[in-house]
Amino acid sequence: MKLNELLKNVEVLNTLGDVDVEITGVNIDSRRIEAGHLFVAIPGTVTDGHKFIPKAIEQGAVAVLCEYFPNKREPGVTYIAVESTESCVGEVATQFYGDPSRKLKLVGVTGTNGKTTIATLLYNMFRKFGHKCGLLSTVCNYIEDEAIPADHTTPDPIELNRLLAQMVDAGCEYAFMECSSHAIAQKRIGGLKFAGGLFTNLTRDHLDYHKTFENYRDAKKAFFDGLEKDAFAITNADDKNGMVMVQNCKANVKTYSTRTMADFKAKIIECHFEGMYLDINGKEVGVQFIGKFNVSNLLAVYGAAVMLGKKPEDILLIMSTLKSVNGRLEPIHSPEGYTAIVDYAHTPDALENVLNAIHEVLNGKGKVITVCGAGGNRDKGKRPIMAQEAVKQSDKVIITSDNPRFEEPQDIINDMLAGLDQKQMKKVVSIVDRREAIRTACMLAEKGDVILIAGKGHEDYQEIKGVKHHFDDKEVVKEIFNS
Repeated sequence: MKLNELLKNVEVLNTLGDVDVEITGVNIDSRRIEAGHLFVAIPGTVTDGHKFIPKAIEQGAVAVLCEYFPNKREPGVTYIAVESTESCVGEVATQFYGDPSRKLKLVGVTGTNGKTTIATLLYNMFRKFGHKCGLLSTVCNYIEDEAIPADHTTPDPIELNRLLAQMVDAGCEYAFMECSSHAIAQKRIGGLKFAGGLFTNLTRDHLDYHKTFENYRDAKKAFFDGLEKDAFAITNADDKNGMVMVQNCKANVKTYSTRTMADFKAKIIECHFEGMYLDINGKEVGVQFIGKFNVSNLLAVYGAAVMLGKKPEDILLIMSTLKSVNGRLEPIHSPEGYTAIVDYAHTPDALENVLNAIHEVLNGKGKVITVCGAGGNRDKGKRPIMAQEAVKQSDKVIITSDNPRFEEPQDIINDMLAGLDQKQMKKVVSIVDRREAIRTACMLAEKGDVILIAGKGHEDYQEIKGVKHHFDDKEVVKEIFNS
């Protein structure tokens, strides 16, 4: 594709060189550049991509999209200056890959919690409807049955458009995608056409990046501001920011709720550890999920399916067959009669929701032992709040290591313990080694009790000093149960 065709939706400030040059690939990573590629230099939060322009040219780049021209320019290379490369890269990638998001129905899910569950359930549901589908999620990306490992909640714009183009080539009619606040703020979804968007909820998270809750909220809101008139937007009326999200939205706005009047409404009729009976818009359905927050997730799925043209009775029939997402409220029953539940909950709100769900089922019959930690090199402000939430609804809490990354695990644990008073500390022990923490919880549990192992869910590693070591909470629990 010619460079000038790639730039047709980009406001160019200045050009040096031939804009009629043939481009064979686009990349923001100089290490992936090959002969004939366009290199997009993005000033990142850690490293400025402009520093890698010489490396990209050495690798074979024939054109460079940048915010300022380098002092040393190579003959035969075209340089294009724009105001913001971060804002332009999505448009360039969309053009290069043939505008794939307009060739299928792309639905985005944003919010603090529930994104993975909702996107994955929609993917599974629409496949059961007989459609070819793609999924872009924290756990894994899928093109039909083909799994493609996910490194970020939302890939960079070039990888994203490449995956969408592969979905189109595979005959996918739908794609369901998590849209993280980072991805929205960093314009990773720029240039994409969404058939619909869903808002789950908003609680404290990622303040290490966004700095303030308002910045975090506004990043989510920007997604809905960008939806087109022919799209739909479904928002959670139970969340105080639910209607804020759609204030300036041009799309067809719908609401869902478990507490108030809404387009899509549900209540729990009965619940146990294997599932619930729900009333959704006046119709009863049995589902293989527990917890009020999962009722909200299922309502979002139901609403999206309705807006995508499916009949309510067909949606409920398939919904009754859907299973929980990997590492989300996943129960493992011990031979001794207690239950371990593995969940990804890594924010105070998520932890509160999961513990609420456990208590809804236990109904006072059995103790709750919680094993949790907090991630290193992330928002430190939520650490004491995580500990407080765990203590509030648990009979015993074991604070342990999560993904310490480049921090000392004991320092993270100390930050969590700092949020507790003397009375609360009587419920708490700290064990740095996560395996030993889980083993201790199992030793303390008796018949009828529940152990919540929170924070890692589907992850099969612990990240320590930049290295990912194999560690799977579910594997550890099963080893302990069988020993």
